[in-house]
Amino acid sequence: MTNQTPEPTADELRALLAVVRDAIALPHPATFADAETRARLLTARAMYAEVVIDQALAHGADTQWATDYLRARLAEHPPTGYRHTGETEAGR
Repeated sequence: MTNQTPEPTADELRALLAVVRDAIALPHPATFADAETRARLLTARAMYAEVVIDQALAHGADTQWATDYLRARLAEHPPTGYRHTGETEAGR
């Protein structure tokens, strides 16, 4: 008897890839002054994405757990606190 994690479905892999993309696809800063805040956020978010990817590669981590874990960590580091190029005049 082995303790292997079942192979993830295509939908589970897409969900995990989508949340990894969410982790690293932050809007570009509107000004140089906003770049520092974005860089701090991106560093933290990328670190959690790296953890999830490393776990999946090394241990075949449960895809649903990895997706949920990364979503929870990203919620702790939302892409806020800086002005970015995607903002509209109404949103400022």
